[in-house]
Amino acid sequence: MSRFDFVENEKLKKQLEFIIECDKAKNVLRKTVLTDCSRRENDAEHSWHLAVCAMVLSEYAPEGADIGRTVQMVTVHDLVEIYAGDTFAYDEQGNATKQQREAEAADRLFGILGEQGEMFRSLWNEFEECETPAALYARALDSLQPLLHNYITEGYTWRGNHITTEMVLKRNAACREAMPEVWKVVERIVEDSQKKGLLE
Repeated sequence: MSRFDFVENEKLKKQLEFIIECDKAKNVLRKTVLTDCSRRENDAEHSWHLAVCAMVLSEYAPEGADIGRTVQMVTVHDLVEIYAGDTFAYDEQGNATKQQREAEAADRLFGILGEQGEMFRSLWNEFEECETPAALYARALDSLQPLLHNYITEGYTWRGNHITTEMVLKRNAACREAMPEVWKVVERIVEDSQKKGLLE
């Protein structure tokens, strides 16, 4: 039973249901904390922040990257976590089942929209497959943003989870490929973090 049974336009009814369902992303907490360390960020905040990053850093994006598509991708890439939950980037056990859990969640969530959901699923698939310049850029930003947060918060998430320099460099590999100029900054951040004892 729909909460919008009074809406006669079936497509609009599905769209409204989807919009309300997406609000649940505001309740999915990530390991990353806000830069003032006051609390953990949620998926909606993370996705918004990545969209801002995509626009601000567009001059460093890979050649051929469609920035508008990247913004769309980072906006929807974590919506599946409404059902699948957030999987910490360095959680080996959680990452072993992540792909299946998130694919099932994508079927369920984007299925709400019917035919229009195919567009959302296409964006999510492109992000996951990471084979286009826009997707590579999106992936790079997805790893860069928490790196910046950890640097500003003096390794808040890193220190509590025994994260090593090698793990962080591996996690940010997409940044090295997508944005060589920004990668130089990543290396300096990791080097400084290691010196300060923020990384093991």
